[in-house]
Amino acid sequence: MGNELKCTVRFGKESSEGKALLETGEVLFRGAFRLNIPFASIKSVKAVDGELRLETAKGLAVFEIGAAAEKWCEKILHPKSRIEKIGLKPGAKISLLGDFDADFLDELKQLEGSLTKDKAAAGSEAVFFAADSEKELSQVRKVRKSLKGATALWIVYPKGQKGITENDVIATGRKTGLKDVKVVGFSQTHTALKFVIPLDRR
Repeated sequence: MGNELKCTVRFGKESSEGKALLETGEVLFRGAFRLNIPFASIKSVKAVDGELRLETAKGLAVFEIGAAAEKWCEKILHPKSRIEKIGLKPGAKISLLGDFDADFLDELKQLEGSLTKDKAAAGSEAVFFAADSEKELSQVRKVRKSLKGATALWIVYPKGQKGITENDVIATGRKTGLKDVKVVGFSQTHTALKFVIPLDRR
């Protein structure tokens, strides 16, 4: 986390306090007005005197975020890849449960490791579980039994859905004895939450 800040944003003649979020490939703002600014649509980005200034096709958006302006500017100009944010290394042994987009599969193949689909293979460094509903989320208890040692469970779920929320995902993981340790913007439509077995239970 740390990519979510309360701030004031100026856009055109409007100004509002609210919440700014720096996602995988976009900057969001939720206040008296809403902004959704994909990185690809940004013509220029500058950090000046604690302000993040994004020039877009629709006008200049100014985020008053103080010391974070430089950091956000750098992340927009040089975004980490999804694999880097998740923390996967070349040669990693990965298991996939559920359906994932072709781009993610291609990224995993480039690691030249071991990729197992539809089951959690023994010795996996990470297990990715796609949950698009609470019904699918109920399968986490079964997946939990296959985890050993430091194996990470990443639950990937859709953003902005009432049928399955971040709180639902966290509560489900904790009920099975897992600890939530990291959240990553998986794509423009999905979020990924990382769970691990607590050290004292391994």
